[in-house]
Amino acid sequence: TSKPMTRRRKAALKAIAVLPTLFTLGNLLCGFVAIFLASRPPQSPLPFGWSPLTFAAMAVFLGMIFDAIDGRIARLTRQTSELGEQLDSFADMVSFGVAPAFIGVMLVDLDIPFLAQTPHDALINRAVLVAGGLYVACAALRLARFNVEIKSPAVSDHMYFKGLPSPGAAGTVVSVVLLHEHFLAPLMREHLSAGIAADSMDEPWPLWLSKIGMIVVMFLVALAMVSRLRYVHFMNKYFRGKANINFIVLILVAFMVFMLVPQYTIVTCLLLYGVSAPLAWTWYKTFGKKGQSDEMWVPDEDDDEDEDEETAME
Repeated sequence: TSKPMTRRRKAALKAIAVLPTLFTLGNLLCGFVAIFLASRPPQSPLPFGWSPLTFAAMAVFLGMIFDAIDGRIARLTRQTSELGEQLDSFADMVSFGVAPAFIGVMLVDLDIPFLAQTPHDALINRAVLVAGGLYVACAALRLARFNVEIKSPAVSDHMYFKGLPSPGAAGTVVSVVLLHEHFLAPLMREHLSAGIAADSMDEPWPLWLSKIGMIVVMFLVALAMVSRLRYVHFMNKYFRGKANINFIVLILVAFMVFMLVPQYTIVTCLLLYGVSAPLAWTWYKTFGKKGQSDEMWVPDEDDDEDEDEETAME
């Protein structure tokens, strides 16, 4: 039987910090807007000549900004709470779980897999739906595991992520969508305006190859989210406190490159971050010296001990 909830705990659950909550809800609404925009027809006239998927991807990136700000504000103002942590996870599930998967599916699929009674129920449509479902499931597992394993709101406990964080996974997926829309959206519109089914044999090979790439990316980042590999928290590890001038110059160069070729820069940075932990783990296993510190890239070995303790308590 659970203990009766005290009056102080009831008051703590009712109280919620205003400013961090507004940013968290902003993240949640960005995910909702991204899903809505991704559901619009590809030929919809929008500002700047951008496609609905481009605006949907930008909404996810805006949600990432809100997600980075809300936690920092909560820690600076000492307004962290259990309620805020749970709300943040729900918002992340929408913006970095459901929304990227839906955007990836809409990039590939224009029919109803498994149920469509048409000759266009292609295998690739089924594959992208399975990949999207796997991505959503792994994002949910990743966020639930984070809530259970996190030690405290202190920055010292947020230097590394166990598994690819959901914002990084979402950014990887939507950055590939941005690259696709930048180069292949005109070809896609021409293909659809000709009255040719999106999954027909007459589809241009760049479109077909981009669809295969989208499926592979969603599948790999889904597995990376539930892995035990260590991913560095760049904001907490490298953007706190003081830094030497070389690091500042490197940031300025990266920013200038981003201004010149933003699509290439975003995709490259996020893909490099996604493969950084597997490459570091492979390097350690291949060339690491015995007794060398494995803090950065080797998965935690404390999980088995925790499981043994739980089993003993049962």
